[in-house]
Order: sequence, then structure tokens, then C-alpha cells
Amino acid sequence: MAVDNTTGDPHAPGPQLNVVDIVVITLYFALNVAVGIWSSCRASRNTVSGYFLAGRDMAWWPIGASLFASSEGSGLFIGLAGSGAAGGLAVAGFEWNATYVLLALAWVFVPIYISSEIVTMPEYIQKRFGGLRIRTYLSVLSLLLSVFTKISIDLYAGALFVHICLGWNFYLSTILMLIITALYTIAGGLAAVIYTDALQTLIMVVGAVILTVKAFNRIGGYERLAEAYALAVPSKTIPNTTCHLPRADAMHMFRDPHTGDLPWTGMTFGLTIMATWYWCTDQVIVQRSLSARDLNHAKGGSILASYLKMLPMGLMIMPGMVSRVLFPVGALGEDTHCCRHPAPGI
Repeated sequence: MAVDNTTGDPHAPGPQLNVVDIVVITLYFALNVAVGIWSSCRASRNTVSGYFLAGRDMAWWPIGASLFASSEGSGLFIGLAGSGAAGGLAVAGFEWNATYVLLALAWVFVPIYISSEIVTMPEYIQKRFGGLRIRTYLSVLSLLLSVFTKISIDLYAGALFVHICLGWNFYLSTILMLIITALYTIAGGLAAVIYTDALQTLIMVVGAVILTVKAFNRIGGYERLAEAYALAVPSKTIPNTTCHLPRADAMHMFRDPHTGDLPWTGMTFGLTIMATWYWCTDQVIVQRSLSARDLNHAKGGSILASYLKMLPMGLMIMPGMVSRVLFPVGALGEDTHCCRHPAPGI
């Protein structure tokens, strides 16, 4: 039997938006710019601490929201939904692992950073180990890692959304997003970033809740999702592989350490090491905690972020799984490292 492997342009603009859609998107961008300008005018930018640490006067709730938004950019939002559609629930382990590591940030690491009177992580490394070269090395390494592993992906995902929804040129969408973000970030410093992150968190959570409710109403609840997902085979598949078949353990969080794609041993122990590096030593994360007006607010921000990190499984991953059932068109798992090729003659 012939297999439909025709592929279209993944960047082709989707259906034209109506007036209400355009108004909502315009209001969204206008609100982001307004919050950025307001926080820029409000921020004290005359000192290093005022610009890079928001004057060390941030309350717990914008810190917690910013910690969440910093890790849940457009790239991760789309990626979690896609990973859920391709493999099931286990990818939520990346989010849930952060819930206890964030507590270690506030109770173990931040008190040390505050007592060291630092502004940046490279500055702490210099104070801890001595020498300017290690500070310069960490600064350059952190910048490169941020550009190539996070900023570029978030820009791509955001520009792709604008391109598909509005039909704008993809590169023009990327440049516009970069310019808008750079304007309020450079002008307002960390305070502008934190307040716009808090706004993004509110919009993201509210939008994800609405999407999840609609998705589960459409499919008929969690039990129906488990049944339908097991039968959800896309109409476009990769010949001679089983990538297109739903995983038998799709509804399991803890997967077999030998046969699972995300073994529970690695997701529990190995991932904690990586999560500690990201949540407790990365400049982007630590900088937000250091902006707290006192240690109690830093702890409160981490607690709020921990609760928010529990949400993606229900608000991002499960809707992605629902999409596999409702829209069984595209081929899944085209990165063939996950494919199981049958032996010759089978």
C-alpha cells in the first residue's frame, strides 16, 4: 500500500484572520510595549544595581512570574506541545524537576550570592576562584549558550507564529520582534524585563487554560484522550519505520530505564544535575532572584515559580496530545533517531 509522504511548506501562512483576531493580536503587542515603557520610566537606571538588579526592590510575585516566563518562552511552549503529541506525558518531567530545584535556589544559593554582594554570576566566579580570565571565559560562554540555545529558538518560534498567522515575511517578523524586545530591555533594564515577563505569564496561563478546556471538551475528557491517543496514527508517515505509531507508555510519567525514551532514572537523577546548573547558576535566572527586596521575597518568588512549573503538563503537553487525535495529518517523529527500523525481510 502506498504511503502518503507528500510534504507541504511548513512555513506556509494559515487561514486568514478575521477582524477580532487582528484586534486581539494588536492589543497584545500594544500592551506589551505599554508595560515595557511604563516599567522603563519607573525604573531607577542611574546605578549598576538599579539597571541590572531593578534596584533590588522587586516583590515576590513579579519575580516568580518572571522565573516561569524566562524558561517557558515561545520555543518551549510549542516544543512541549509537540513533544506531548509525539511521545506522551513523560516530557513533563523536565518541568516538574524544576519544582524542587527552584527551592534550592532560594534557600541554598541565593543567600550565598547576596552575602557575596555580586551583580552577575561571572563576578561571583571571580570572587570565589580569583582571576579575571575565568570571569571573562564564563561571560563569553554564557552569552554564546544563551544566543544559540535559547534566544535564537524563542525568536524563531515567535516569528513563525507571526508569519503563519499574519502572513508577514518570516525574516521581517523576526527583526520586528527583536527590535521591540530590545527597545524596552535596553531602555528599562531588568525591571522592564521582569514586568513584561509577568504580563507574559498571565497571558500565557490564561490562554493555555482556555485552550485546555476547549481541547478536553472537544475530545471528551482524560479517559477518552488515553483511548484515542493510543489509536492516533497520522495520515503522513515515514516508510519502513514505526515513528508514526503512538508509544505504548504514552500515558506514563515514569518509564522503563532500559526501553523507555525518557527513562525514570535519568529524568529523576541525571536531570537534577542539569536543572541545578540552569536554575541555580544561570545568570538569567539568578539575576531575577537577586532583584528581590529581601530574602523572603526571593523565597516567595521561587515558591510561586515552583507552582507555575506544575502547570505545563496539563496546559501545554496534554493539549498537544489532543491535537494528535484531532488533527492526524502531519508525520510525527521525523527526527529518525527515535525511529525503529524493521530488520531486513520484515
